[in-house]
Amino acid sequence: MSTVSAVLITLTCILVPVSLLTVWVHDIVLDTDRYVATVAPLARDPAVQDAAVDRIAHAVDVRVDGPAVMSDLAAWLQSRSVPPRAASAVKSLGPKLDDAVNQVVTKAATEVVHSDTFVTVWTQANRFAHTAVVQVLTGHGRGPVEVTDGTVSLDVGAVVDRLKEELVAAGLSPAEKIPDVNKRLVLFQSDELAKIRGAAHALDVVGNWMPVVTVLLGVIGVLLARRRRRALVSTALGAAGGCLLMAIALVVARHYYLHHLPAAVQSQAAAAAVFDTLLHFLRISLRTGIVLGVVVALGAYSSGAGRLPQTVRGRADSVAESVARWGDRHGVRTGRAGTWIDAHRRRLVLAVVLVLALVFALWNHPTALTVLLLLAVLLVVLAVLALLAASGRVATSTDPRTGGRGTGE
Repeated sequence: MSTVSAVLITLTCILVPVSLLTVWVHDIVLDTDRYVATVAPLARDPAVQDAAVDRIAHAVDVRVDGPAVMSDLAAWLQSRSVPPRAASAVKSLGPKLDDAVNQVVTKAATEVVHSDTFVTVWTQANRFAHTAVVQVLTGHGRGPVEVTDGTVSLDVGAVVDRLKEELVAAGLSPAEKIPDVNKRLVLFQSDELAKIRGAAHALDVVGNWMPVVTVLLGVIGVLLARRRRRALVSTALGAAGGCLLMAIALVVARHYYLHHLPAAVQSQAAAAAVFDTLLHFLRISLRTGIVLGVVVALGAYSSGAGRLPQTVRGRADSVAESVARWGDRHGVRTGRAGTWIDAHRRRLVLAVVLVLALVFALWNHPTALTVLLLLAVLLVVLAVLALLAASGRVATSTDPRTGGRGTGE
């Protein structure tokens, strides 16, 4: 392997996971429909719902001074000659009144959050303020989603206002005097957000060309290598290894983030749900890269001249020829078609591989399952070609008009 080839292959292995990251930035961070589709299920996530209930109930903050109310009532009862013990018992109900009011507020908040109202507000807020994703990268702007000093928060004011109406309708008149308090639910906070914005901006600049450049570097690196098959195996395994390292880095980053949450983040479970949801596509892409790299490496190795690949291919051809002879004895023949396929088998295999590679390249957001599906299709096609080619060889060897060297029917 030449020095230039080795350098290009090394760069390819490094840039493959980086390219997947740029695709994630473009397809999730900067695409409104995909972003909304990604975060919409969070409105039904139990952890996010619980955090929203707590935050909304705190924002509503209905204050009823239970001890004062019960003390006034006890004094009034005593003025009406009610026994002191009874008045004292009434006075002791003050804290319980506070608890009862809090329970009413929490129950109402829970009903609102678990209704379609919260889903609608959540989805509309994220769609209307899709610029929030850009705000995360630039730090500018204000709307339902705000970024300030490394904190990303969602305005739940619309839900709070709806809850006020629900409480007043339920007979809790003090809800009318709810003050205009902070109604923002903190979704994410990190002191490193400025660095993240800088890195994301760099990815955005090169994002359109990074995947294409990466593929071209890999192709050139393999073509310049002295042993191209081995170079392809190395490139595929190296790219898979790069994706694996980034996947591990995401796991470490998640663990570190969730165990170093600032006080402003109200719920660790909700933070984990948001983190996992936003990075779901990137994780799928990395797994796809790992599976694809391993599959390509195995395919390149199995088509080589090594002892094991030759043994496997020989046994496969032997099985195909046995099946073809059985079919020939039972009148199942391919004639000239089988002979032609046998003569052009390598070109046909190459064409099939190129077609499937094109399908994979044009597939909208392929996954590891996509790779395995295309691999299954390839194996089936290879098996069919092997059987047809074997049938052509059998027809040629048994044709009496050519003394065992005929060309079929």
